[in-house]
Amino acid sequence: AVPLWVCARTAAERLRHAPNRVLLAMFLVHYAQRSLIFPFLIRGGKPMPLYTCTLAFMFCVYNGYLQSRYLSQYAVYADDWVTDPRFLVGFCLWLIGMLINIHSDHILRNLRKPGETGYKIPRGGLFEYVTAANYFGEVVEWCGYALASWSIQGGAFAAFTFCI
Repeated sequence: AVPLWVCARTAAERLRHAPNRVLLAMFLVHYAQRSLIFPFLIRGGKPMPLYTCTLAFMFCVYNGYLQSRYLSQYAVYADDWVTDPRFLVGFCLWLIGMLINIHSDHILRNLRKPGETGYKIPRGGLFEYVTAANYFGEVVEWCGYALASWSIQGGAFAAFTFCI
């Protein structure tokens, strides 16, 4: 919601340029999937500590503001930036990372049958190669976004995602 609020409340003059719109769309597509689709697919789950939820909320609010404000007000890209190899490779990495993340979440959601509570080891997809394929997908996604945006803001987001 924060990126949409920023763009509605300010003269988002930089969004007249295709590269800025595409980069903001990449950000918004991820969070639409993460906040509007993903929660309706999970069944049950364990309670989350309020402290963790508060920190995640603060990170998302600040990062949403930072990314949207930068792309709508300050980021200057040539109109042909969307054909630059950095953008193209970054966009492909972002898409691959998002698909890895969605597929890995699907595997995790279907680990247990209804009523089961025991520990299960995820199998399939990239879980055959990495322990937390869902997080790996998220890191690949935001590294791709950082490359596509070629910005300190995108790089910081990728670095913090990796650290988290």
